[in-house]
Amino acid sequence: MPVDVTTEIVIERPCEQVAAYAGDPSHAPAWYANINSVRWQTPPPVGVGSRMDFVARFLGRTLAYTYEVVDYGPDRLVMRTAQGPFPMETTYTWHSAGAASTLMTLRNRGEPAGFAKVAAPMMAAAIRRANQKDLATLKQILESS
Repeated sequence: MPVDVTTEIVIERPCEQVAAYAGDPSHAPAWYANINSVRWQTPPPVGVGSRMDFVARFLGRTLAYTYEVVDYGPDRLVMRTAQGPFPMETTYTWHSAGAASTLMTLRNRGEPAGFAKVAAPMMAAAIRRANQKDLATLKQILESS
């Protein structure tokens, strides 16, 4: 059973500002509660082909995985796990939601294997809850700066 979770939030900042901050993987530990660290394998800034090692904590387990950027533009960032325990694609999109507001969408999708396949519905619910909290933290960071 595939996991496909989409979460959205409106952030009261222009798209360029939201994209610059949220689209820089170096900032992920500041707004993702479960991400402990990000280490660049390729030199910043982010672009197609960029690779980063992430260490995260999810459902009580520490996970280490490598994301590779497969699509990047002013309104989107798409990363896929190049290595790790759970094949995942993460997509960020940014669209204007008014004069100085941005609708940010965060989508996680993947195809779990083995035991994780059985736990896919529970994983999807946990990802949704975590994403809602993480986007709320991102909103707080950007709107208070």
